[in-house]
Amino acid sequence: MSAFLFKTEPGTYSFDDLVRDKTTTWDGVSNPVALKHLGQVKKGDTIAIYHTGDEKQVVGLATAASDPFPDPKQDNPKRLVVKLKAEKALPFAVPLSAFRADDILATTELVRLPRLSIVPLTKAHFTRLLERAGIKGGR
Repeated sequence: MSAFLFKTEPGTYSFDDLVRDKTTTWDGVSNPVALKHLGQVKKGDTIAIYHTGDEKQVVGLATAASDPFPDPKQDNPKRLVVKLKAEKALPFAVPLSAFRADDILATTELVRLPRLSIVPLTKAHFTRLLERAGIKGGR
């Protein structure tokens, strides 16, 4: 299984909203590179939810509950969506400053290409993210 980081503005749709709803269809992605990353998501992949805006931190985990599929609200088949299932809040949120200060996390596209709304995480990135969040030895 792979891991990805999905960004959201918490005032629009937060991790707490996802927990309340249990599942959601993740839509609204329009950047071609972010759409390419979204197209690589597979059912069962782990998704780290990152709050943008004033927070700028990873706050929780979700699971891809579907493979990507064309957004039924769009006329463009390249505009993909994916269903997400809430998993759990992180014991400790991992702020962008921790990504920038960490030798491993600093290599993520979150740091290198900060405008992307969806970025892949390598196994090393995800393991370090969990460590920073206070989760030892995986989920």
